[in-house]
Amino acid sequence: MIMPLGESTELEVQSGIVPSTEAFFSDSTPLLKSAELGGPAYERRPQQEEMARKVAAAFAEKKNLCVEAPTGVGKSFAYLVPAIYCALELRKPLVVSTETISLQEQLVEKDLPLLQKIMDVQFSVALAKGRGNYICRRRLALIAGEHSEYLPADSMRSDVEKIALWAEKALEGSRSEIDFPFDPQCWDYICSETGNCSKPKCAYFKRCFYWRARKKWDTADIIVSNHALFFTDLKIKSSENLEMSLLPVYGALVLDESHTLEDEAAQHLGLHVSSSGVRLCLKRLFDPQRGKGLLMRSGEEELKLRGQVAELMDATEIFFEKVRDFAAGYQDNVIRIKQPDFITDILSEKIGHLEHRLNEYLKELDEDEDDNLSQELSAMLLRCEYYRLAISDFVAMRLDDHVYWIEKGGRSEMNIQLYAAPLNVGEILRKILFNGELPVVLTSATLSVAGKLDYYRNRIGFDNGTEDVLDTPFDYENQVKIYIPKSMPLPDEENYLGSACDEIENYIKMTHGKAFVLFTSYDTMKRSSERLRGFFEDLGITLLVQGEGKNRSDMLNEFKHDIDSVIFGVTSFWMGVDVPGESLSNVIITKLPFAVPTHPLVQARSEKIEREGGRAFMDYSLPEAVLRFRQGVGRLIRKKTDKGIIVILDRRIISKRYGKTFINSLPKCPVEIV
Repeated sequence: MIMPLGESTELEVQSGIVPSTEAFFSDSTPLLKSAELGGPAYERRPQQEEMARKVAAAFAEKKNLCVEAPTGVGKSFAYLVPAIYCALELRKPLVVSTETISLQEQLVEKDLPLLQKIMDVQFSVALAKGRGNYICRRRLALIAGEHSEYLPADSMRSDVEKIALWAEKALEGSRSEIDFPFDPQCWDYICSETGNCSKPKCAYFKRCFYWRARKKWDTADIIVSNHALFFTDLKIKSSENLEMSLLPVYGALVLDESHTLEDEAAQHLGLHVSSSGVRLCLKRLFDPQRGKGLLMRSGEEELKLRGQVAELMDATEIFFEKVRDFAAGYQDNVIRIKQPDFITDILSEKIGHLEHRLNEYLKELDEDEDDNLSQELSAMLLRCEYYRLAISDFVAMRLDDHVYWIEKGGRSEMNIQLYAAPLNVGEILRKILFNGELPVVLTSATLSVAGKLDYYRNRIGFDNGTEDVLDTPFDYENQVKIYIPKSMPLPDEENYLGSACDEIENYIKMTHGKAFVLFTSYDTMKRSSERLRGFFEDLGITLLVQGEGKNRSDMLNEFKHDIDSVIFGVTSFWMGVDVPGESLSNVIITKLPFAVPTHPLVQARSEKIEREGGRAFMDYSLPEAVLRFRQGVGRLIRKKTDKGIIVILDRRIISKRYGKTFINSLPKCPVEIV
């Protein structure tokens, strides 16, 4: 049974959210003090005020709202101010969920602290992270003390000892606080995890990092979360398992960066199993090669259990080898499964046998003497249950209206991952999220296609509310110029790469670097970088290529400090990147960002549209590509003082009838076809 979020029991009274919000954004707005308090200089923006009023009205009327707020509108303050008034009026937390860590940090470290200084009300804020981000003091003491045999390797002991010293002084006990390198495998053995927690019964409960954080969530007015945690909590709440829910009961919700909503929901409402995950689970119980694990105790029952785990490890290798053999018949690393029982499921039943035996073993343990072991084994029992059900459901394809696929990856393609994702995300979210029980505000800079929200609204099941597309506050006609080389070969033609590299050279010279060159595939990016490396060296311009050692954050830091440098990037550089100023004066789109049509999720969504009488290209592929395209183009102008050029090296934008949809989805600006 699906349980809708929220059950309103408040008496209907006249809300003060709208008048309070309007007063805040009046001529005498407290934001006038922003600069003197360390915030950005205030600049009045009609779009910000319009959005704030609509968000306030949605909260007051308990309606949903979907609003596109282009870069520069100041959408964070536009939803935070009414959100604060709403939380205080309802006396319930309000959750703000984001896609990226950078936006979470901006909200928690800059925007909300500034509002705490200038608003005429007092409110509290908490940052919500998944429990796996926190150290478990009990587990840490256990492994740093007498039970280092639980670690998979003795070499990790020194790292655990360092972390134990750090934990004594840590403020939050969060992994992100640790400022020294350590073996990342250690974390699985010392972090907080579901099923491995006795809550108030634990000797460390009063000093527990995770429960201390949870207590703050329960009493906070504004909880800043991320989409992964939010959707995990939504899945738990919708199954009526309230005791296991992660976030407290909240009165309203804001989903920022909501352009990723459908894919985030599909990921977290589906299932995922990796061969490496199953192996690690079993090795935590018993690693026969190293003689380590939770079951390394003397006794006949422990000996039998170790034997059973060893047999299950062999069965795991056989099962995933069969999957690997099946996948070897396909050239792609991503293979869709269309028929159930594509291999024999020799694994889930054996996992069930281990579950049963572990359960019986747990009943026989002396809780006082073996409490730590009981908790560790209870956590492993939950994991075994998940893997048993997920593998069985995957092989038998039991989940209705889902698409199933395998991904090969890792060294020598040894790691196998099994995925199943729902195809009816819109229907699911309409029932459990947009049901009208509590107000939900969706916002992002890129939600519309050709100025309309129809596509986005239908894909995510938005209902019981209103929508709006705000104007950009920027003067694109004077800040941006678009260049489209008309003689470019089509992307699938043999001479496309050479021509694209020639054009990249031309336009890099025009701005002397200061550019993002955005690709849709690693292969094309790599081949282009190999061709052009000498060109950049001759010009004395630093070329930063994604995947060549540095992570995205380090690449961006170097790019900002080395003004003339150029980044070659793929998916993650098309969105969520903010580089205002001269450093980014040129964005080159090498190819219109259509999704790979053979990916199982894309393929299955397209088939579903066709079955229901739609046109997959026009109703799905095109609007998805337009939204990604708008994300890429949106990297260029981040402030009113920014100027630059956009270069599109895909002549389909002028030669195909659908090309005008891309152009019409951008703010009006000069376009030169050269």
